[in-house]
Amino acid sequence: MSARPIAVLALPNRARLEVVIADLLAETTDAIVNAANGHLAHGGGVAGAISRAAGADLDRESEAIVRSRGPIPTGEAVVTTAGKLPFKGVVHAVGPRLGEGDEERLLECALTSAFRRAHERGWASLSFPAVSSGIFAVPPDVCSRAYVRAVRRFFGEQPDSSLVLLRLCLLQGPLAEAVRREIEAAD
Repeated sequence: MSARPIAVLALPNRARLEVVIADLLAETTDAIVNAANGHLAHGGGVAGAISRAAGADLDRESEAIVRSRGPIPTGEAVVTTAGKLPFKGVVHAVGPRLGEGDEERLLECALTSAFRRAHERGWASLSFPAVSSGIFAVPPDVCSRAYVRAVRRFFGEQPDSSLVLLRLCLLQGPLAEAVRREIEAAD
């Protein structure tokens, strides 16, 4: 975890959110979040990069989940193996697409669900990417509010969680700046 945080949000019981300019796949946290679609079809963007690095096991497990449960609803998250990646698992958070309606609330729900999946497994650290901001086109201001509220909501519900470190891995740009401003405004 060599990337220096551009913003840090202190949370109950010494938990914290670190916002970093970093490569998600280079993280050393217990697990990572994938910005997924409901069919867990990992074709492009972050999902494609995770799928290629993890190998066939992640794709097979994703397909089995969708076969048994149907598509994962927007706002929810499921866990698969990390395959060849050095993580305990990959949490697939299904964020909304722009135009779907109620994007901010659905994005907050997707991330809160992802954090719950990590908590249920007893993981201490989780890194997540910019869910819904890429090809799903949700604007940076909406994303930044949803990310910070999801973190606050989760730790409000689970103040004694095993999960004590969340790392939001971003690229340099408007979203990183929007998240930094959102955290500064929350302090």
